[in-house]
Amino acid sequence: MLSDTALIFGRYARKTLRSRFQMLFGMLMPLLYLVLFGPLLTRLPLDSDRSSWQVLAPGLLLQLALFGASFAGFAIIVEKGQGVVDRMRATPVSRLALLLGRVLLDAALLTFQAVLLIAAALVMGLRAPVAGLLVGFAFVAVLTVALSSLSYTLAMRLSVPHAFGATVNAVTLPTMLLSGLMLPMTLAPGWLDTLSRFAPLRHPVDAVRDAFAGRYATTPMLYGVLVAVGLTALAVTVGTRAFRADRA
Repeated sequence: MLSDTALIFGRYARKTLRSRFQMLFGMLMPLLYLVLFGPLLTRLPLDSDRSSWQVLAPGLLLQLALFGASFAGFAIIVEKGQGVVDRMRATPVSRLALLLGRVLLDAALLTFQAVLLIAAALVMGLRAPVAGLLVGFAFVAVLTVALSSLSYTLAMRLSVPHAFGATVNAVTLPTMLLSGLMLPMTLAPGWLDTLSRFAPLRHPVDAVRDAFAGRYATTPMLYGVLVAVGLTALAVTVGTRAFRADRA
C-alpha cells in the first residue's frame, strides 16, 4: 500500500510541479483578505488576549484548507471523462492508495501555500510563537486530507462539473460563515454562536487561534484535535469505499 501511495503521489506531484500557477493560485483569496481586510481590524477590540492578526490569520489558514481541498474533486471529474479513473481501478493497486496518493499531495501543496500566507501575515504584523504556527500548519494538513477525501467522494458520485461546483459552493459558504473564519463567533448573538458550534470547522478554528496566542492545553484545542482527527478518519474511510465501488 505504501509503494502504491508513493506511486500515485509521484504521478500527481509531477503534474503539479509543471504548473506554478496551480501551486500558487489557491492562496490568492486568503491573501487578498489578509492584505485588504486585515488592516480594517487592527483598531477593533476583537479579543483582549489576542491581536487582530492572531484572530484573522488562523481563520485564513483554515479558509485556505476549506476552499482548496473542497474543490479538489474537479480533477477526478475530468479524469473520469478521460477514462483514467477506470483504468486505475482496473489495476491491482490499493484502493486506499488511489485516495491517499491524491489527498497527501493536496495536503503538501496547501501546507506549502499556508507557509507562504503566514510569511505574508508576519510582514503585515502577525506575531505568534513558532510552536503555534506549526500547530496551524498541522491543522491545515489534517483538514486538507479530510476535505479532499470528501471532495473526491462527491466527484466519484457526480458526472458533470457544474453539479459538483454547485454542491460544493452550497456547503462551503455556510461552513465559512458559521465557522468564524473571518471574525470570532463570540462576537455573534447567542443563537448564532450556539448554531456555529455544530459547524465542524468552528472547533479547529478556535484551536488554531489559541495556538497562535501560545495557549495549547485548552478546551478549544482538545475539541479541535478531536474534530479534525475524527473527521479525517471518517472521510478517508468513505473516500476509500468510493474508489472501491463498481464503476461510477
